[in-house]
Amino acid sequence: MSGPDTRPDAPRTATPDGLYEVTEATARSARTAPVLAALGRTGRSRLLAAMADALWADRERLAATADEETALGVPVLLAEIARTADQLRLFGRVLDEGSYLGVAVDTRTADGTAFPPVRRRLVPLGPVAVFGASNFPFAYGVAGGDTASALAAGCPVVVKEHPSHPRTCALVLAALRRAATGRGRPPTS
Repeated sequence: MSGPDTRPDAPRTATPDGLYEVTEATARSARTAPVLAALGRTGRSRLLAAMADALWADRERLAATADEETALGVPVLLAEIARTADQLRLFGRVLDEGSYLGVAVDTRTADGTAFPPVRRRLVPLGPVAVFGASNFPFAYGVAGGDTASALAAGCPVVVKEHPSHPRTCALVLAALRRAATGRGRPPTS
């Protein structure tokens, strides 16, 4: 059975965040909403693809670090990195396709009476909180499906890393920031 590395000498770097840090992180995240909106669907799709590429390029280092912290095993972790990169790419394809917006234009009532068009579509509402899991440091962590879907929708993200693998979380965040900066956008918090 494997799980988080509980050896007394296992490296740990994280310290719990307080209310001030959470408030600041949420405020910084909210300020990135216009940046995500300015990217549009195509830009967010490209951003997600760049993030997937960055994770994949760093996969050996990411898996080795995660194994040191979690003892889940490098082969399992490499598969999870592949899954995470695929999730990022999948949400990029969903953006490209566009039906997730739920666009509808109503021009008539149920009995057929005409009225001025009413347009409806889904829009991002604001920052999303993601809490990392101990047993899936990639797929349910900093770059996992929750983060991918929020970014795809145009919502900024605040991630609470899991204390079992802080160095892994930091490396994933660094890869995502490199990808964001490489797309001509400022890195998010």
